[in-house]
Amino acid sequence: MTVYSKIIGTGSYLPARRVSNDELAAQLAAKGIETSDEWISSRSGISARHYAEPEQKASDLAVEAALRALEMAGKTPTDIDMVIVASSTPDFPGSFPSTACIVQRKLGMGNHSAAFDVQAVCSGFVYALSTADAFIKSGMHKTVLVVGAEVFSRILNFEDRTTCVLFGDGAGAVVVEASSEPGILAARLHADGTHSDILAVKGVPEGGPTAANGGFLHMDGQAVFKLAVTVLEEVATEVLDAARMQPSDVDWLIPHQANIRIMKSTAKKLGLPIERMVVTVDEHGNTSAASIPLALDIAVRDGRIKPGDNILMEGVGGGFTWGAILARM
Repeated sequence: MTVYSKIIGTGSYLPARRVSNDELAAQLAAKGIETSDEWISSRSGISARHYAEPEQKASDLAVEAALRALEMAGKTPTDIDMVIVASSTPDFPGSFPSTACIVQRKLGMGNHSAAFDVQAVCSGFVYALSTADAFIKSGMHKTVLVVGAEVFSRILNFEDRTTCVLFGDGAGAVVVEASSEPGILAARLHADGTHSDILAVKGVPEGGPTAANGGFLHMDGQAVFKLAVTVLEEVATEVLDAARMQPSDVDWLIPHQANIRIMKSTAKKLGLPIERMVVTVDEHGNTSAASIPLALDIAVRDGRIKPGDNILMEGVGGGFTWGAILARM
């Protein structure tokens, strides 16, 4: 019997604090930095984002999203035999110990399941879900919890209006299980380290690195935009070819929620109407590894995504990394 890995539950969590463009612009104005709702929204499509409270860590957001995914899947934490967390803002410097192990502890799993982190920045969830797919298809694991969780507000330079307005905090999760029914149909991952400097954490804040402020995010926006629109189209075509499907077979496109212009460009190049693309960047901003599972959960819970739908998920991020997954719900 062919073994597939199938998404059987989704969950998401956003910190309570919602920060609108107007609120953020007022905070920046107090520092003498000019921006506005119009400036932010016209360049990114973002109207608001959520910020974690000082005491909230990536694992706290991850646990909330995981519990919701487990509930939808009809599973308990002890049913999980592997935990994978994708995050660029782990609980501890260098992911030591891994945030996945902290999530395992906070969920009270106690079953010695495997647990590890994946670091591919905004492509992290695609990398993590592809890893879960491979483990399940190998027969080594049967039920995997995959989480993308970020507290990007901790690594933003709030004196750089070109980056600090773009990112937010949040978490998304899926439960993936071995199945005889087709689930994940194809996955492709790529990276090109020659572009490692265009999106990176380079600086160290005054006072030195800590668990909360390992450095400030730096981004060459034009270089990232140019590369993203190219590789996202290429990897989408690649994964569709691998599944022997056409863009017209895709019911929903869920791209990494980085910038509405990049997202619309990808849909246009694939010949998909905007109405078939899930968009949450307007309310969440760029939540890095959390953005795809967040958007997936929202579209599942509001009824847009239904069982049997073909979902194309793709991400691009620092490293430079990118990838895509085609899945049947």
